[in-house]
Amino acid sequence: MKKTTATILVIDDDEDVLFSAELLLKRNYTRILTDTHPRDLNQLISKEKPDLVLLDMNYRVGFNDGEEGLYWLSHIQDINPEIPVILMTAYGEVELAVQALKMGANDFILKPWKNEQLLEKIEKALEQSGSKNARLKKKNKNIQEQSQEEFRFVIGESDAMKEVMQVVEKVSATTANVLLLGESGTGKQHIARKIHAMSDRKDKAFIHVDLGSLSENLFESELFGHRRGAFTDAKEDKKGRFEMAAGGTIFLDEIGNLPLNLQAKLLMVLQDRKVSRIGEGEVRRVDARFIFATNAPLAQWVEEGKFREDLMYRINTIEVSLPPLRERKEDIREFIKYYVRFYAGKYDKEGLKVERGACKMLKTHNWPGNIRELQHAIERAVIMSEGDEIKVSDFKLKKTTAGNSSSDLENLNIQDIEKLLIEKALSKHTGNISKAAKDLGLTRAALYRRMEKYNL
Repeated sequence: MKKTTATILVIDDDEDVLFSAELLLKRNYTRILTDTHPRDLNQLISKEKPDLVLLDMNYRVGFNDGEEGLYWLSHIQDINPEIPVILMTAYGEVELAVQALKMGANDFILKPWKNEQLLEKIEKALEQSGSKNARLKKKNKNIQEQSQEEFRFVIGESDAMKEVMQVVEKVSATTANVLLLGESGTGKQHIARKIHAMSDRKDKAFIHVDLGSLSENLFESELFGHRRGAFTDAKEDKKGRFEMAAGGTIFLDEIGNLPLNLQAKLLMVLQDRKVSRIGEGEVRRVDARFIFATNAPLAQWVEEGKFREDLMYRINTIEVSLPPLRERKEDIREFIKYYVRFYAGKYDKEGLKVERGACKMLKTHNWPGNIRELQHAIERAVIMSEGDEIKVSDFKLKKTTAGNSSSDLENLNIQDIEKLLIEKALSKHTGNISKAAKDLGLTRAALYRRMEKYNL
């Protein structure tokens, strides 16, 4: 192999690894730099200008969680996002390596590596690096294409989804309030965007508000806006989301999470179509189309006094229920094709296909997390795949059963128990992320990270 003009920086706290890497790479590249700790990255990158960094994921004795690798990957990207990074990892850190790829790493290699495989990954990363502008153009093009395709995307050919789309087409031409119901991950936000895109308001703003993530003290400031000096941190005038949606659509997600006192404030806005910023007397008209969504049983909550009956009547002029993926399995094939094509493009694996056995497995899986779970499973499989086919072994799907019992805890593996507890919490709260997180003693962000980790 002819030497490639490139500078490779290898960082690992194991001197033997550095020696082996230098011995292998110096036959193929013009300059090989090594260091036992990434704390010298600033100087090395600014002075030596490496073309690629080969980075280990652990540097502290007794710590093998790989978190340091993620930290230093982020640090390299802050210094120079153009430098491709390949992570060196042990088998048990593969899930973290997958997370690193989503953060922007080019690839990862298991230790001990196979020489041919390492050289192949480095060559591919160098070829893909190019100039920053070229990569950004490609990324922007992919984002634009994804955005355009999402609106053209075949939501489903099942009878259940055909009925949904018939209602969506009819309601899109009106300004009626719409309530979207369905389990977590069934595509409620996508349908909300579809309604907006098919309406006369499509050229105006679409404002998405996750009510489940808003604390009570932020609710008014975020939705109504505030005047400078209205409270301690109000350093400037701020428009609320209702104003930002002027002429367009405002999508209030997880409406079931709204406390009763805030439900009353929202009801007044829907009745009067007027708002006032905090600390300001001026009344502003609300010219926005309202779409709401929840995975909560609102009708039951009205009977139990957890949700205002008058607000329920206001928000569900048109009610659309989205079926779970397990009840529309004939649509799974289209989702597989779409997400494989999208993630293959995102991770530079164009032409990737799903082998027949893997495709059959995906079609028969119960998908308790619905479309979102399928999407995450395919993204992970695309990342893990080798060659031009995604195999069954590239997926990590847990067999679903009708219920769980104490026998599930016979396996004392901490990760398995954590996953089981998360599944139980999500099931208990019918997919409500905020309530499940509270029950588990986690923040919403922490729960989302764990759901991503376990493909839930």
